[in-house]
Amino acid sequence: MSPFIIIVEFVVAPADTARFRQLMVENAARSLADEPGCRQFDVCNPVGEQERFILYEIYDDEAAFQAHVRSPHFLKFDAAVAGMVLRKTVTQLELLEQPACAAA
Repeated sequence: MSPFIIIVEFVVAPADTARFRQLMVENAARSLADEPGCRQFDVCNPVGEQERFILYEIYDDEAAFQAHVRSPHFLKFDAAVAGMVLRKTVTQLELLEQPACAAA
């Protein structure tokens, strides 16, 4: 079964970047700790673009992702940042190939 992968891009109001960053990092940590189907949750900030955040998330499957968006910590995060977000884009990715790791 292929993993469910998304990239989420947020653009937030300049005055809210520090608070948004804190809330997003907390949400990512809770996702990894509390959701068995969450494999990876990276929070990135493009260099020189403080108002832009890019998330790279991998879940076991779409059901695990749906559990994520219904989780108490996500719902709390989503409500807290609603007034900060100027733009949000979600892109679902398809994993074409997963190369084997080289032996050490």
